Amino acid sequence: MRTKKGFTLIELIVVIGILAVLASALIAIFNPFTQFQKANDAKRKSDLSQIQKSLEVYYQDNGRYPSNTANYGSGIADYQIISQDANDPVKEWGTSWQPYINILPKDPNSAKRYVYYVSPASNGQGYYLYASLDRAGKDPQACNTSGTDCVNVPAPMSCGYNNDYNCNYGISSPNLSP
Repeated sequence: MRTKKGFTLIELIVVIGILAVLASALIAIFNPFTQFQKANDAKRKSDLSQIQKSLEVYYQDNGRYPSNTANYGSGIADYQIISQDANDPVKEWGTSWQPYINILPKDPNSAKRYVYYVSPASNGQGYYLYASLDRAGKDPQACNTSGTDCVNVPAPMSCGYNNDYNCNYGISSPNLSP
């Protein structure tokens, strides 16, 4: 009598079924969509921190923070930085702003944008920087756990080009709170 070595069809189906259950459990645990959201939110926080450092250097050079655009270009309130550079005063997100920062970061989501706003009451001595976090309600550093706008966001301001994203994460100059 000869014995055959190998797996039966039933054994193979059982092993494949077990592997499928384990793979499903791992996907549920590591949820790639949430991981992408966390990565984008971490980038936004890092970008605003870099911009904040650049603004502080600008302040040291000029004794005030740069002003912001309100209704620039197509009439959309875009709240970008206006520099002292006469040849290129409006600093578009994603372009160079030498000598303060090589590239002024822009939001990783093309439908969203960063917002720079100088408080009129501060007379150029205070600013706010805002972004829209993907996981705002779940991020402990968001302004509100509900994901709504930060307290000091002016009424027409939005962190999205279609006014559909709240400015739910903010940082500011040392003399103000977001």
